[in-house]
Amino acid sequence: MKKVMLPLSLLIPCLAFNATANSDVRFISYDGEKLAENKQQLDKYSLAMDTLISSADKALKRKIDPVVNKTLLPASGNKHDYYSFGPYWWPNPDTKDGLPYIRKDGVYNMDTKTSATDKQRMITFAKDVKSLGLAYYFTGNESYSEKAREQLVAWFVDPDTRMNPNLQYAQAIPGIVDGRGIGIIDSRLLIGVMDSVELIKPELNEDEYKAIVKWYTDFTHWLVTSDNGFEEDNWHNNHGTWFDAQVVAFSIFTNQMDQAKQRLRITQMRRIGNQFDIEGKQHAELERTKPWHYSNFNLEAYNLLGHYGELVDVDVWNYSVDKHSLKNGYKYVSSAIINPESWTYNDQEKKDMKTAYINMLTAKDVYKDSDFDKAVSALQKDHQNLIDNLLF
Repeated sequence: MKKVMLPLSLLIPCLAFNATANSDVRFISYDGEKLAENKQQLDKYSLAMDTLISSADKALKRKIDPVVNKTLLPASGNKHDYYSFGPYWWPNPDTKDGLPYIRKDGVYNMDTKTSATDKQRMITFAKDVKSLGLAYYFTGNESYSEKAREQLVAWFVDPDTRMNPNLQYAQAIPGIVDGRGIGIIDSRLLIGVMDSVELIKPELNEDEYKAIVKWYTDFTHWLVTSDNGFEEDNWHNNHGTWFDAQVVAFSIFTNQMDQAKQRLRITQMRRIGNQFDIEGKQHAELERTKPWHYSNFNLEAYNLLGHYGELVDVDVWNYSVDKHSLKNGYKYVSSAIINPESWTYNDQEKKDMKTAYINMLTAKDVYKDSDFDKAVSALQKDHQNLIDNLLF
């Protein structure tokens, strides 16, 4: 294996986030003190732990499946380049070869999740590594950290199987474009992977850890310098928010703190004022065919951004401009949970309350507002088995 050399600045340890909770672990997306507290009273979270262990045990049995295993190749012809195509795009019924594909908003083309391309394998990889990292933290079972290490080496280190650090060919549209900036939404899953790198760090040797940090450094550079990244940065909806979340998370992980702070300032000034009206409505999400899903999906990114702001001293939680604020965004969703009849958008949408519950847990923790207490209480009984309960 080739040794990967990093600039000295990247080898200097980052801020010891939540160091008082566990001096051996650097927590980025997680609150280390809360995890440590919950670890001491796992009997309170037996259902969540059952879910976590079940997920981690399944991950132990799964074969390593890196990007080089796909059977369709991107326009580059390089099997190391991540490749996916847009989930809401379908073969054209008016042409013999189905090209060019046509868009059906909200209608998911399950062919986009086969093993022929990389979207599903990244989903599986990211979910497995996240579960393995948390299971190792809460149980100390080294079989979990060993499997996570094997996954990380295959995806980021081994030159025969590693993914190239870009999403140049993500969410291509057959017959139209080789890849799109909108495809960068796929790599949001690498945030949870990043956190598990820190949780299982004792299992990694020095060269492996440096190589993973180097991969994330290169990927972050691609995000902020590529045409695809520029395109995604300029989306006014959840795509722009998740772009911010990735840039900030990966900048913190790779010790680029000035870049993280600058991006959080963009979140404050560009996203919040534009995405939330005075009532907290997210019009760019409400106009979609799945307004409940997308409103909560966007807030999910803010759950991370608000926390990262705490780490680097940029207050996202309480930022407001002309009475437009993030808190009002959470409030608008909480009101629909407490009074379901107040939600008047697409009554045919089947509302998945999982993400809404996580959003309300976050808002309850941050804002100490009785509306969020009520919203959590309304959803808690049906979501006690969620792994996320271990994080709050």
